[in-house]
Amino acid sequence: MMSIFLLSGILLALLFLMLGLGLWVAFSLMGLGVAAMMLGTSAPLGTVLATTIWGNSNSWALAALPLFIWMGEILFRSRLSEDMFTGLAPWMERLPGRLLHVNIFGSGIFAAVSGSSAATAATIGKLSIPELKRRGYPERMMIGTLAGSATLGLLIPPSIILIVYGAATEQSIARLFIAGVLPGILLIALFVGYVAIWGLMNGDKLPQADERLPLGEKLRRSRRLIPIVGLIAGVIGSIYAGIASPTDAAAVGVALALLLSWGSGSLTRQTFTEGLMSATMTSCMIAFILAGAAFLTVAMGFTGIPAMLAEWIGGMNLSPYALLAALTVFFVIMGCFLDGISVVVLTTSVIMPMVEKAGIDTMWFGIFVVIVVEMSQITPPVGFNLFVLQSLTGRNILTVARAAFPFFLLMLLALALIVMFPGIVTWLPSKM
Repeated sequence: MMSIFLLSGILLALLFLMLGLGLWVAFSLMGLGVAAMMLGTSAPLGTVLATTIWGNSNSWALAALPLFIWMGEILFRSRLSEDMFTGLAPWMERLPGRLLHVNIFGSGIFAAVSGSSAATAATIGKLSIPELKRRGYPERMMIGTLAGSATLGLLIPPSIILIVYGAATEQSIARLFIAGVLPGILLIALFVGYVAIWGLMNGDKLPQADERLPLGEKLRRSRRLIPIVGLIAGVIGSIYAGIASPTDAAAVGVALALLLSWGSGSLTRQTFTEGLMSATMTSCMIAFILAGAAFLTVAMGFTGIPAMLAEWIGGMNLSPYALLAALTVFFVIMGCFLDGISVVVLTTSVIMPMVEKAGIDTMWFGIFVVIVVEMSQITPPVGFNLFVLQSLTGRNILTVARAAFPFFLLMLLALALIVMFPGIVTWLPSKM
């Protein structure tokens, strides 16, 4: 049997070869697992493959995944974004930066019912970009605020990627959801603060404020926010209160989303079918990737590579901070070439033994990973949010990336804050 270092090199080269050839991520993961089993162990390949894929696919925790995706698809096709803009805009006019804040708060609200970064960027962008452009807001800030705040879909619960991380690492999905609340609020606060400071320093670049509305009119327009706020409270509140599991809450969320869509007049046979089919395709893709990742995790365990790497890292006597800094660079680089879910499932089997050996809380690490993956969503060449905004604005990818760069730095600051003050992540889950 070949040495473990030679095997690691062969598997790494094989991975880059398969991904470089454009092979589906799920097939790449399974192929890598097959190669690892054949080259590095004498365990029965067929038995391990069949039992691992079935065992990890037959998971009740994963039932929440297609339901939350479907909920987001229903709302994506409803008048939700229009209602949010109408309800939020009157309250933003007097803030420094004015209606640029609608991108941030609108994305934060939609993230709490979508769970998808790309869906958040597309939904809010379709409404806000034409409106802000018509009013004369600077394009760079318009794109930047949308690019940065749309990534909140990965963090603010219900987050698809947190479900994936919880399933891959056997963490409580409910606790991960609750752990993402305060970091999500922190990011919103940083984005709002940056836009406010920019607005104070560049007031001449902003259009004139609209006529001040009386308080009664503001409140009347804000009534359109009530249904979506009720949906968020029903889904997240039931989990936090311990009334429902994430899967139960997801089912309630789908029912409420259908009701909201029907009530707004946007639920038709066509939108219902399109939403259901889109959710099915996305869910199947993610489930397939998770099955491949589960098999790769088992195969890597048989070869002993993760344990060897953990021991090697441990022998370097890196502090937890140095390890986290190295992993941040590693995840951002990986995120330049793969989507967030693929990054998480691809690296879990190798990274988690190192994290556990360093004494890092695995639940806290899940939020850490999600924020780093958020950063990778706005880094070229494969930042998904950049492509969405490129299609909405018609600008080239580098122009969009430059507009998003300040928000990349703000996410880096948020990452430093949760490292220095881990209670930002762990405090709410400890109260459950």
